This record gives sequence, structure tokens and C-alpha cells, in this order.
Amino acid sequence: MEVKSGYGLSREAELKQLRVVRRLRQMLPLDLVPTFLGAHAVPMEYRDHRQAYVDLLVDDMLPAVAAEGLAEFADVFCEEGVFSPTETRRILSRARQLGLGLKLHADELVAAVGGAELAAELGATSADHLLYASEEGLAAMARAGAVAVLLPGTAFFLRTGRYAPARRMLELGLPVALATDHNPGTCTLESMAEVMGLAALEMGLTPAEALAAATINAAHAVGRQAETGSLEPGKRADLLVLDGEGPEDIVYRFGTNLVDQVVAQGRLAASAGRLLKGGTDR
Repeated sequence: MEVKSGYGLSREAELKQLRVVRRLRQMLPLDLVPTFLGAHAVPMEYRDHRQAYVDLLVDDMLPAVAAEGLAEFADVFCEEGVFSPTETRRILSRARQLGLGLKLHADELVAAVGGAELAAELGATSADHLLYASEEGLAAMARAGAVAVLLPGTAFFLRTGRYAPARRMLELGLPVALATDHNPGTCTLESMAEVMGLAALEMGLTPAEALAAATINAAHAVGRQAETGSLEPGKRADLLVLDGEGPEDIVYRFGTNLVDQVVAQGRLAASAGRLLKGGTDR
């Protein structure tokens, strides 16, 4: 599970969020992937001198995150009215110098601003949303080996009337991943099963494509494809036992929790809706 910061927008608050993720990684049988999203918005106090906030991110916050090893990735919301492509390039170039992987929130709300193209140019691991991304940008992402992380729950929650063009992405050879985008502002959805249902109903993915997007492609989006995301010899035993006959049931029984058992890192972590303290070897 990728966990992003970005809801403090100050040095102290952003570092605190990432330290909490670090603590949870020590406590839970989950593989949490921390991403620094200090460039989620321009704080109100910087609206009249936004360059000062970009300077703070580049010269102070990013070096502090890297020095403590608090994040694996850095992310920027590249969008009209948020961070421009020029600002995004500067922030992510610094993140790359500091050894962080790169991600973008791109072309989500209003129009194509070049976020997809920038993701390809910078060699980003993935880009999120992409509702308005240009076909040229999507094709460039495919050539660059990036992953498109689609978040249909957010489009549904915001009632945008528009979803990312998943079918066209696949035609262009761009791998598609799915995620909940669970957050306090634009999507409170927690169910990956519902996300898969929305992907099929609103974005035209087949149930099998939605399953791949929620598993192996999602692992690629966080750099975990060699360890998890599929059931193969040598990979970590992260799996769900579902009350159904195949991926079609997840989509057809939309909104139903079909999870019977959860195995995390080879240990039975939940069964019949109950968490098992400490887990059980299987």
C-alpha cells in the first residue's frame, strides 16, 4: 500500500506524517510504501509568493526527507492552478538528485497541462489520475515504461462525469494500475473491490484487466513487482482468499466484500472478517 504525505504542507507536518508511516511499517504485517507529497498544494500563506514555497520544498523539505530516509518516492500535483510543469520539473529533479523515485499527479481536473509528457521526460515510475492527459503524453509514458495509476473512485466521488481513458491507454501499450486514492478531501473510498467495479463499469476494463491492474500492475507502480503482485515461486505470499469463482464475481457483485482470508507476508493476517493478532504461519 502506497501512503502519501501532503496534508500538512509544512516541514514539521510533512515529516511527522512520514515518520508515522515509518512507525506503522514496524508495527503492521503490511508493506507500506511512503511517498513525499509536500507539493500537493500551495499553502495559503504562500499564495502571494509561491516561489518561496517551491524553494522550501527544494532546499529544505526534500533534503530533510532524504536525510532521514522517510520516503521512497516524491510526488508533485502538476495541474492548472497547482504546480506548473516548470515548477514540477524543478522539484522532481531535486528529488531525483537525492535518490528518490518520481511520481506525478497529472492532468486531472481541468485540462492537459503536459503532466503525462513530463512524467515520461523525467522517467517517473508512475503518474496518477490522467483524466485529461493528451494522447501524445500517454504514448510517451508508454515508451518510457511508466505506469498509469487510475483512481475511478475520485472521479465518482467528485462527480466529474469523466473518467481516465483506460481502454485507450491499453491500446497505446501503457500499463494501467488501480488504487483507491483514499483521502480526506476527494475520495473516502477504502474498497479495492469497488474500485475494480468502477474500472469495469465506467472505464471499460474487463474483470481480468481490472484484476491485473489491482495486483501486478499496481506492484509495478510502487517498484514491488519482483516481490509481490502475482502468485509465483519466489515471490512473497501476499494473497486474498475470496468467496467467489473468479474476477468476474468481484465486478458483478459490486460493493460486496468477498474477502474470506488475508495472507500478508506468508502469515494469515485476517480470517472471516477478523484481524488475527500477530498472524499465523501458513
